[in-house]
Formats: sequence, structure tokens, C-alpha cells
Amino acid sequence: MTPRPVLIVDAANVVGSVPDGWWRDRRAAAERLRDRLAERDAGEEVILVVEGAARGVESVPGVRVESAPGSGDDLIVELAAAHTDRPCTVVTADRALCERVRAYGAACAGPRTVRPA
Repeated sequence: MTPRPVLIVDAANVVGSVPDGWWRDRRAAAERLRDRLAERDAGEEVILVVEGAARGVESVPGVRVESAPGSGDDLIVELAAAHTDRPCTVVTADRALCERVRAYGAACAGPRTVRPA
């Protein structure tokens, strides 16, 4: 049996990829992204990593939300390292973060993967 893939989403990076006024309410923007991710039916475990003003966003069925106590990037790397036993994709446009998670075998995909422009 093939292990269930995991999708780790860099909320700050994905939300910031579309200039739709997200900066007025970062928490609400993260909640909208979470809800959009919950509508996907891709058969993967979805982890949304939030930081800063978006901390405290609740998980919903289909999306586990992890609030970073410090750097969201550091938590994303920790999560990628914890999922080396199955396919893992990190959604971000942050090149440095991609380099860090690739060291643990994770793939990277751009924000449009989960949030069309």
C-alpha cells in the first residue's frame, strides 16, 4: 500500500502571493486559505503552517493547522523532516525554504498549486 502523501502549506507565503487585501486581516486570510484547502479532495494529509498574526487559526476536517511559535519556515522544515517516510510536498515560493526541505526529500510546489491567481 502506498503511504498517504502529505502537503505542507506555507500560509504566509501563499496568502501573500495574491494582492487581495490580505494584509488588513492576516488571520481571516489564513482562514480563507484553510477553508479552500479543506475543499480539496486530493487524498493527502494537509498541514497549514501559520505564524504571527495568523497564529491560533483552528484546524478543520481535512486541514490540520500548526501555529509556529517562532519562524514558520523553521516549523515547516521540522514537519518535512518528520515526514521522510512518505511523499511530502511543501507549497511555497520561498527558494531558501525549498532548499531546506529538499534536504529531507520533500518536493516544492508554488502557491498557484493551491491558490490560483
